Amino acid sequence: MMKMTQNNEQRQIDEQMMRKALAEAQQALAQGEVPIGAVIACKGRVVARAHNLTETLCDVTAHAEMQAITAAANMLGGKYLPECTLYVTVEPCPMCAGACGWAQLGRIVYGTRDEKRGYERFAPNVLHAKATVTAGVLEEECRQLMKDFFSGLRE
Repeated sequence: MMKMTQNNEQRQIDEQMMRKALAEAQQALAQGEVPIGAVIACKGRVVARAHNLTETLCDVTAHAEMQAITAAANMLGGKYLPECTLYVTVEPCPMCAGACGWAQLGRIVYGTRDEKRGYERFAPNVLHAKATVTAGVLEEECRQLMKDFFSGLRE
């Protein structure tokens, strides 16, 4: 019975942190960026928040995850983040998943899959060997935000 409680508690924490990532995605949307947000937490504390800045910085590598990893490393004073969890609204691309691997992030939690450009399609083994992945947290909210953004571009 205790295991069920832990899983329920973890689910609640994951949803709380994903809401913070969704708030970052909304900031990206307000700035005309693809609405993807990321939060990195370490030992229950948010150490980094970020959103896509590729248009703002004119930099194809300025994805939410990359910005968050850099900010977390700066905040914690080291390039490795094994005790940290990345919460991101959309499945990381291969570049971002590679950065998660190099940073040795202990856990990656994402909202919705990216069928076209997600790492699971192109580089399923790129994460650190000890990393765990949880997919589908607040999936519908994350998916709808992306769907609305891209359907708005096509109108």
